[in-house]
Order: sequence, then structure tokens, then C-alpha cells
Amino acid sequence: MAATDVKKFDYAVRDGQGKIQKGTIEAPSEGAVAHRLKEMGLAPVAITEVKTGGLQAEIKIPGITDRIKLKDVAIMSRQLATMIASGLSLLRALSILAEQTENPALARVLQEVRNDVESGSSFSASLSKHEKAFPPLMINMVRAGEVGGFLDDVLESVAANFESEVKLRGKVKSAMTYPVVVFIIAILAVIGMLLFIVPVFAEMFANLGGELPFLTQILVIMSDVMKVGIIPFIIVLALIVSFWNRNKHKVEFREKVEPLYLKAPVFGMLVQKIALARFTRNLGAMIRSGVPILQALDIVGQASGNIVIERAAKDVRESVRTGNSLAKPLAQHEVFPPMVVQMMAVGEDTGALDTMLDKVADFYDQEVEATTEALTSLIEPLMIAVLGGLIGFMVIGLYMPIFSVFELVQ
Repeated sequence: MAATDVKKFDYAVRDGQGKIQKGTIEAPSEGAVAHRLKEMGLAPVAITEVKTGGLQAEIKIPGITDRIKLKDVAIMSRQLATMIASGLSLLRALSILAEQTENPALARVLQEVRNDVESGSSFSASLSKHEKAFPPLMINMVRAGEVGGFLDDVLESVAANFESEVKLRGKVKSAMTYPVVVFIIAILAVIGMLLFIVPVFAEMFANLGGELPFLTQILVIMSDVMKVGIIPFIIVLALIVSFWNRNKHKVEFREKVEPLYLKAPVFGMLVQKIALARFTRNLGAMIRSGVPILQALDIVGQASGNIVIERAAKDVRESVRTGNSLAKPLAQHEVFPPMVVQMMAVGEDTGALDTMLDKVADFYDQEVEATTEALTSLIEPLMIAVLGGLIGFMVIGLYMPIFSVFELVQ
């Protein structure tokens, strides 16, 4: 059912205790609202369509109000798993989630999924219509759970997987926040001083007729260049950002750029550990949920976030297709350390591959945390030193001529 067929209705119902409750729900028609409320054990008293024109129209900002984060999907998966395990029907659980979720974009998507399921579509097929909201990992695991009859267990696994991913991202972001903020402040401070403070000092010293010290001359030159070049610099920066956004998902562009991430000094090791943690966690979750191994390898390769891991997953996929082992092709890729290869080989031999993959993912989660803490402890003093050096250089360059001001005045 198209999103344009969905309307918003205000309703008043009487619950089992005879109390009046009010709320808002989205549905294709007034009859569908009444049917849904009766399914929930409520007696409709009044149903009124909400007009969304004029001043009541919802303000939507592309990329902000319509954004669905992985954290939102993780919370939704956990709540849905809990409700289904408690005996609630899928339709009722989706209705409850659509009403209580705080993200309006996710609420709209859940309502559309609920309508599709109500009209006869499978849950996984309904999710697959919203690939921007629900990752392929979740869609395929749900499909396997539907076929095997263990949807609640699959949703628990999806929730745990996404929660681990959100936690990992949070650790990296929190560790990098301070250095990034300090760097931005330093750049803004330098630009502000060059554009607004240095010209004032330069004009004052020029009126006095004295010769500026060497450091001050450098600052004046930098200020002149900045005044002329700030607009072209902003334009070039905007073009670079635009080029990046247009090409960052293209395979030929990724093949040139993403291998450099792994070779970058200091940060390359962190990128590798994050990619390995994501790869092993996703693969373990999909194998445990009953997703076919070839399909799982194709999905986890794309979800790893790095083309090097993706190529390795394709090699493993071809190896498994021809009847060979899962771990052997990984040994040919430097991005996979021997420990990962050996643990996967042991998991294959013992029939506990998903358990081994979970252990590897937990290990690299801890490694990522330790690496980010080490980087933070290293970057913080370096950033303070760089910021202090920049500001100190400019202050010294500006105040050196002051020592000769009195001589020039006389």
C-alpha cells in the first residue's frame, strides 16, 4: 500500500474497564481504524480524520526529520521481540510500536509495514519495501525466522546485534568528539584572528611608520591571503564535499579510497578492527538465525563498510560454493589476522562457527574500545599543544611590535 493512501485519524475508545481513551492512528480509511481498534480489544466511540493542510501541515526537513537511525531500529527490534515472545500478535505489536515510537519517520514506516502485513504480505517482504529504514541484515534474518518459525528468537538476535553496533559506534564517536571539537575551535580561532584582529594591528603599526618584525610580517601576509582566498576556499571545499557525496558509494571510487583507510597511520588499525568486529558479528548472527551461508556472506560483505572486507567475503563465498572451507580463503587476505582465520577454522570443525564468530566480535569490540582510548589519550595533548602553538605564535607575532611603539611615538 502506498504511503499516500495512509491518513491520520484521531480516535476516542472505551477500554475493557469502561474508561475513555484518546489517541491518534494512521490507516487507509476510517473503517480500517475501527477494525484495528476492535482487534486491540477497544470499543470505538469517535473516529475523526485529521486534516494536515495549512498551518497543521507537518514540517519535513529532508535528511533530518525523515532520518531513521540504527539506534531507533535496535530499540524497535528489542520491543517487537519482547511483545511477540509475550504472545501478542504481529499486527498488534506493530500497531503499538507505530504509536509509541518517538521517531515520526519510523512511525510512518511501521504503519506502512503493518498495513502491508494486514493485507496479506509477509513481514520480511513488508520490511524489504523500506530498505533505507531496515538493513538487509535484518530483512534476511526475519525471512529466515519466518520460514523456521522462530521469529521472536531472530528479532532478539537482531536487537542484540544492532545494540552492539550502536554501542561500538558510540564508543568511537565519544572518543573522537573532543579532538574534533578542539581542532574546529583552533581553525576558527586562527581564521578569526587573521581576518579581524591582524588587519587592525597591521594598520596601526603602518600608521606609526615603523618596520614590522619578521613574525608580524608573516601574519600580515597570511591575513592578506586569507581575505582574498577565503571565498575560493569555501567554494572548493563545497565542491569537494559534493563530489564525495556523489561518488562515495560507487564501486570504482571505493576501490581506490577505502583500501587507503586501512593503510592510514594510527587510524588504519582502528578502521580494520571496526570492520572485523562488524563482519564477524553480522556473520555469526545470520548463521545462528538460519540464513543460508552463501546469502549471509554476500550480505555481511556489503555491511562491513569496507571494500577490502567485501572482496574477501566474495572470495569466501566462491570457495564455499565449490565445496571448500570457509576459513581458508581468508588467510589470503591481509586484513584478516591469523587469529580470526584459526578461530573460524576451529568453529567450522566443531560445528560452533556462530559461537566462535561471536567471540571474535567481542574481542574486537574490546580492542576498538582500547584503541580509541589510547588514541584519545594521545591526541588530546597533541591537539592542546598544536592549539597552544598556533595561538601563541599569533599572539607573539602581534605583540612584538608593541615593544617598539613608544620609540615610534617619540
